[in-house]
Amino acid sequence: MISVQPETFSEFRDMARKLLAAGITPRQVLWKKSLFDEAIPECRTALLSVPKEYLDLAELISLHRDPLKWPLLYRVLYRIVHGERQLLRIDIDDDVRQLRLMEKALRRDMHKMTAFVRFRKVEDHFVAWHRPDHLIVERMAPWFQKRFGNMRWSILTPDKCAHWDLAELRYGPGVPRSEAPDGDVLEELWKDYYRSIFNPARVKVKAMKTEMPVRHWATLPEAEVIPELLLKADARVLEMAKEQKGSAAEFVPMSANLAQLHGAAQHCRGCNLYEHATQVVFGEGPADASIVMVGEQPGDEEDQKGHPFVGPAGRLLDKAMKEAGLDRSKIYITNAVKHFKFEERGKRRIHAKPSGVEVSACRPWLEAELLVVKPKLVVCLGATAAQALMGRDFRITSERGHFFPHRWAKELVATIHPSAILRAPPERYDEEYGLLVRDLGIINSRIRELEMAS
Repeated sequence: MISVQPETFSEFRDMARKLLAAGITPRQVLWKKSLFDEAIPECRTALLSVPKEYLDLAELISLHRDPLKWPLLYRVLYRIVHGERQLLRIDIDDDVRQLRLMEKALRRDMHKMTAFVRFRKVEDHFVAWHRPDHLIVERMAPWFQKRFGNMRWSILTPDKCAHWDLAELRYGPGVPRSEAPDGDVLEELWKDYYRSIFNPARVKVKAMKTEMPVRHWATLPEAEVIPELLLKADARVLEMAKEQKGSAAEFVPMSANLAQLHGAAQHCRGCNLYEHATQVVFGEGPADASIVMVGEQPGDEEDQKGHPFVGPAGRLLDKAMKEAGLDRSKIYITNAVKHFKFEERGKRRIHAKPSGVEVSACRPWLEAELLVVKPKLVVCLGATAAQALMGRDFRITSERGHFFPHRWAKELVATIHPSAILRAPPERYDEEYGLLVRDLGIINSRIRELEMAS
């Protein structure tokens, strides 16, 4: 038997390469250290073609606490390399099902961390103690850096601690709960902080019990102030956004309907894109739509006409929605960025991807739209839209078609942007278009379930 014991994804990847090069089968590997087992034979490591979907999934699964993750990942990798290239698409396979269950547990744990970490102020520093189910601190810390980048904070966990000092994100060893600040001493400070980030969805006790184990409830002092906050919760997120630099928040009316938002957006100067675009392209659709579809940004034709998704990608989307049984007239369609960003090449204006700063600057408009519409389901078309609402770690390749609970809707789901199909090689066009129709069909079924449940 070959004995190996990786601690990280990088170590697993290196060990797996050596095992495959040596022709070692999964049954020949013992995934723990032993003084009596053989080391991996020295062999020349050949270049292997491994689907990116597997690599992304394996990197995530490596954060699971169950040590059985390593033999499972190697077993799946061995099968993929030895002829089962489409293995990850076979959901009924026992190995794949185990991977998907681990993936689901990790995504749930990451969602809980973003929702339930509680900071308490200690002099000029904010400290939180959290006990995640899995080893997700390094994966999630950049999200908190982005979200709370203007304050010094530490997140303490039993496994590892993360510290942000306004300049560098550092990690240290884990600590026990006793090293976190005493909640009773700083309770009023925390309640004031919570008033600034209050999300009315947390008042649903049944949902809280479903989404969060009772062991976390000791860190929820906000229960005492929820009734007071319900009266003014709707405006809270937009007020916070106004404190950000380079933001459209100052142009967003605090109390508005879609018509007022559309009118105010014409005067937005939250970023520099307005200087070159023809006009703002705001969202369109019913104010009570059950579905909101979010794309990246308007294209050349949208910029000229002032309406979203009326160009080639929009016409393709219309066709796919019709085949999937979705009625566009009942859907609110918008973009993460409201101005067309482009590069001039001769007489043509070529789409240019908006930067993270531009997406962040425009987010208050998208949040204001979602606040008014209150959809049951948000559908993100493409990575830019998905990352605008779910964070920069969101990956379409691995998370496409999965439904996630979200602050602006009951659920959020992502699929590819129709423009990606237009850019696909001719031999891939039919396959990619078919997958989009499949995704939209699943979305159609899901919205019916959500509507029946409400």
